[in-house]
Amino acid sequence: MSDQAQSLRQLVSAQEQSDIKKENRKRAARVITVTSGKGGVGKSNFTLNFALALQSLGKKVLVFDADIGMGNIDVLMGARPKYSLYHLLKGEKKLTEIVEYGADNLPFIAGGSGMADLFSLSESDLTYFTEQIEQISNEMDYILFDTGAGLSKETMKFIAAADECLVVTTPEPTSITDAYALIKVVLGVEPQSNFRLIVNRVSNAKEARQVHDKITLVAKKFLNIELPLLGSISDDPYVMQAVKRQVPFSTAYPHSSASRDIKLIAKLYADMNTKGKADEQESTLTGIRGFIHKWLSRAN
Repeated sequence: MSDQAQSLRQLVSAQEQSDIKKENRKRAARVITVTSGKGGVGKSNFTLNFALALQSLGKKVLVFDADIGMGNIDVLMGARPKYSLYHLLKGEKKLTEIVEYGADNLPFIAGGSGMADLFSLSESDLTYFTEQIEQISNEMDYILFDTGAGLSKETMKFIAAADECLVVTTPEPTSITDAYALIKVVLGVEPQSNFRLIVNRVSNAKEARQVHDKITLVAKKFLNIELPLLGSISDDPYVMQAVKRQVPFSTAYPHSSASRDIKLIAKLYADMNTKGKADEQESTLTGIRGFIHKWLSRAN
């Protein structure tokens, strides 16, 4: 396993050096993981509607369902993908054949059991996988990986390899505690990891600030990090109605409080990545090849 990962790292490094020399090299997509300390906090629902909100701003977004065995991005959209990452990894399908288009023509890739199979592939299969993913990622502004909730090894690897991680929590004490625990563990693996907090199902903005203050206070004291609050989403009954209908709430109820909140979060996030420190941020992006490189380097 170690030799396999080392071979891929060398391949990636050589290709990256070649790419850098190309004057027409395309901008790297920002690779973002969305996670939570525990299940049931609305992580996948946030990922889907956040992606749709970014897309409505003219951004090109790809959603990658990376929740091994428990993926439900397709369910939230009422989609029934014929193929998943598994079929690409086995060489049975090309990337263009496994990319599905859901609500508002949002492109997504169903992960399924294919995620668990990645580390058992041969070097040639890994090379094929990387090249295929790059075909679409080079055209994207953002790639969102909806990870599994909690502290699994797979989730840790995804977060540590990404450009940034959005941590979804709720005002519930257990959710807050688990969110902090996840951040602490990830920083032990990758001290340079970047986090932003999303507080879901809040009664008002004051409650969101209180949750943020609780986590930030401990994070500063014990982890010596800043944990920016990206935004909060109202506890909105229309969200559950949309889930039952298998339609994204931002599509089904565009004027609901939750929809207004998600649009505000997307606008803020998009603005942060296009103003001020855009050049500095661009220089630090790994792109999908760099993401895979970092991910596999933690295979053991």
